[in-house]
Amino acid sequence: MNAWQSLLVCAFIVAVAYPSHAVDKSNFKTVEQCGFARRNRNVEPGQSHYAAVLDSFAIGGDGVLRGNILNTKNGVLLSVEIYGLRDRMIRFKVNELSPIKPRYEVEDVIVEEPATIRWTINKQDSSSIEATISTGITMLLSAQPFRMDFYDNKQLVFSVNSRGLMKFEHLRERRNVGQQPEEGPGLLDLAKDAILDLVGFRSEEGEDKQGEEGEGNEEGEGEQAGEELKQEEEEEEVEEPDMWEETFKSHTDRKPNGPTSVGMDFSFPGFEHVYGIPEHADTLALKTTGGSDPYRLYNLDVFEYELDKRMALYGSVPLMLAHNKERTVGLFWLNAAETWIDISSNTADKSMFGRMLDYVKGESDVPQVDTHWYSESGIIDTFLIFGPSAMDVMSQYTSLTGKPYLPPLFSIAYHQCRWNYNDEEDVKQVDANFDAHDIPCDVIWLDIEHTDGKRYFTWDTHKFPDPGRMLDHLGAKGRKMVTIVDPHVHRDNNYFMYSEGKNNGYFVQKNDGSEFEGWCWPGSSSYPDFTRKDVRDWWADKLSHQIYAGSRPNLFNWNDMNEPSVFNGPEVTMHKDSLHANGWEHRDVHNLYGLYFHMANTEGQIKRSGGTERPFILTRAFYAGTQRYGAIWTGDNAAEWGHLKASNPMILSIGLAGIPFAGADVGGFFKNPDEELLTRWYQAGAYQPFFRAHAHIDTKRREPWLLQEENKNIIRSAIRARYALLPFWYTLFFNSSKTGLPVMRPMWMEFPTDVDTFTMEDQYMLGDALLVSPVTERGLRTATIYFPGADPWYDVDTYFTYQGPATHNLAADLDKIPVFQRGGSIIPRKERVRRCSALTVDDPYTLTIALGRDGTAKGDLYIDDGHSFDYKEQKFIYREFEFSTNRLQSRAVSGGSFTTKSWLERVVIIGIKSVPQKVELISQTTTQLSFTTSHNRQVLTIRKPGVNIGQDWTIRLS
Repeated sequence: MNAWQSLLVCAFIVAVAYPSHAVDKSNFKTVEQCGFARRNRNVEPGQSHYAAVLDSFAIGGDGVLRGNILNTKNGVLLSVEIYGLRDRMIRFKVNELSPIKPRYEVEDVIVEEPATIRWTINKQDSSSIEATISTGITMLLSAQPFRMDFYDNKQLVFSVNSRGLMKFEHLRERRNVGQQPEEGPGLLDLAKDAILDLVGFRSEEGEDKQGEEGEGNEEGEGEQAGEELKQEEEEEEVEEPDMWEETFKSHTDRKPNGPTSVGMDFSFPGFEHVYGIPEHADTLALKTTGGSDPYRLYNLDVFEYELDKRMALYGSVPLMLAHNKERTVGLFWLNAAETWIDISSNTADKSMFGRMLDYVKGESDVPQVDTHWYSESGIIDTFLIFGPSAMDVMSQYTSLTGKPYLPPLFSIAYHQCRWNYNDEEDVKQVDANFDAHDIPCDVIWLDIEHTDGKRYFTWDTHKFPDPGRMLDHLGAKGRKMVTIVDPHVHRDNNYFMYSEGKNNGYFVQKNDGSEFEGWCWPGSSSYPDFTRKDVRDWWADKLSHQIYAGSRPNLFNWNDMNEPSVFNGPEVTMHKDSLHANGWEHRDVHNLYGLYFHMANTEGQIKRSGGTERPFILTRAFYAGTQRYGAIWTGDNAAEWGHLKASNPMILSIGLAGIPFAGADVGGFFKNPDEELLTRWYQAGAYQPFFRAHAHIDTKRREPWLLQEENKNIIRSAIRARYALLPFWYTLFFNSSKTGLPVMRPMWMEFPTDVDTFTMEDQYMLGDALLVSPVTERGLRTATIYFPGADPWYDVDTYFTYQGPATHNLAADLDKIPVFQRGGSIIPRKERVRRCSALTVDDPYTLTIALGRDGTAKGDLYIDDGHSFDYKEQKFIYREFEFSTNRLQSRAVSGGSFTTKSWLERVVIIGIKSVPQKVELISQTTTQLSFTTSHNRQVLTIRKPGVNIGQDWTIRLS
């Protein structure tokens, strides 16, 4: 690298690391600057060129319905496979019938091929096929234009290609200007015959005829129709310049495969609200996109992103949920290429309701959400998820992409990070100050400056001369450390990661077969091809304690810049024509790159312990299936009130995409928050799944003890509140690992028939028990809370009762976090103040029982060792608590040989109607317990039952 190149590298790094303003949107494409997106958007509704060749459809021995779709414009035949799946899902795949080369199909996202159910054809005529599967789902497949409508127990819930926006750009050889289109691989004659049959120009004897009923066939009309079709074919084949290469700013994307995009429209009859498709800095309920750019899914490094935008951010999960009072359904578009999604509101097509008797209720207009999905390459591979509840949809979706992993206990506690803690002495002082100020903390993080010249798996020996000693010091207190590990590898032959990767051919290549070079933090960098398992295995080995010098079992990792970020690349990422394993272009796998990198690091942490210890890896880039490997965060936000407010809908949307372990940088990454903003952000972060403070290198230090005494004390209380609820959080994560449910949930998920909750994003539920409404506006000292349902709600601090459904304006001074426990729930807590979660293992429990309107309550508690995989061998405790008829019972739900020393220290019953005369513990013996009442005798506190929390017991009030 010469001096000028070095200077340019520095300029790029400075521009990214020290931005002087908000995101430069000119660095990122609009939909009009994207050729394939523009071509798909230009498809006119109602003018579909695709027809189902009904005679080709048949049910195979595996029960799958297969047939062909014809592009009547160019004669290209497509194959369609329609799978009925056992868990109330439908999958359909559309591909070229005879492509000149294979098209990319996403791998490693679906954990196992789902079990199928055999289709039964009920009736078939010249225009449609009606088929059913045993789960009550019926499909009406219409021939021309090709369309599929899916009914669930006679209710229309999905329409596919109802607007005729399907587009499938077939692979082709590039022809010279003026060259006539090739006929393809022997299909044109067949295509022409099929076209004539479909449009009615051919008789049963094979003679050409006029297609309109009642009109005669004049000589030559069939040939004229054929000539018209041929002319239309030629018109279709007119090529636009961006089909074979496309330039954005100074970057030219050469496309040797030509145009390869796929698109389809999907409608949700009966629905008005859709959610999901993260990641966007936008509202929870997705907006219509008319007059603006569509939602874009294309993993990008966008620092200090703008709010209320549909532009792409760091992660992509192509899962959309639709919800109304009756049901929730889901749509999963399994494609890893750049994808855009248009959304519009409409009124459902009543003619399709009428196609099947009694399939529509009432005469009024039925609302409908129309969506249009289009991706640059790959195939159409789509799952329709029928629910019918939101809980069912999450379970069904994660049965495909994997249940969330169970994180170690420390990782759901509080994390302290900035770019960067300077050296070992700085780390030591930060650690000591948490103790000096009685603030709990589990993890201290180190950013890129801890390395030797941004060479990952190394240390700056001047700043960190003895990392092992530093880690041992933290470990002696029960604390952990996280260091950053990015995917770019410094191109230095003396750096072992680069020399090994180069010698083994592990790096992504340019389109000419040479090693791809991009610029990132170290300067000139290469990027391992993590789509290859051998490369992932090689990388995973580097996390071993033998290779990662100075590492210890209490060292964990953080994956940043894995979109991948390429400072000098188009849209700050890798060139699309770069090559991965088996010749696949980067355009095919782009959104998978971060997932594969995350996968490699997670596997490395598991491998280093011999498979005994649970990993913790935080990732910025993500895709469907990321929930199997670790946590994510919302990237480079700013210290602004708007970014604090936006963190809630962003995390909720990510949870609805199957990834429960998510959070936002507390305080904002860029800029300097004032003390009020920082305080309110800690309060919000304490009730979000991943809780980490983080800051840019150019910001002022903002550790809690540097604030005024009042703010420091409020922040300390918020962090302590998080620690007290760790048993509740851990139980939520355990349940999520079994069900796929998010731990932080939109209100409508718990109150699915309450339309007032459908667009709520400023308050949310933790599990089914806690309602949280963080204060996210400057100077606000009140909170407007909506309490849904018929059960009472109890302020967790004052025990004051609010009856739903109703809205209340409540006081919310700076020291107040509006949190309310739902009537009918039981929440476990540990209220001893400790420096970190590891020291709470044997601490006693408090059970807080909030009685519902019928005087009953339920809750659960999960306990294991907090760090190993022993729970998979049934070494855990999982108990259910139930209060009914003045009895609190504890009983085992599942578990095995695991035991705990923790005992029950206190029971608090809120909403008690009458004070008992005595309270007894019934275990091996019967013991009378002491109790007190407070809050106008509505709160009963039972002190020191003393029974082991893992045993069966009953507390009786009489």
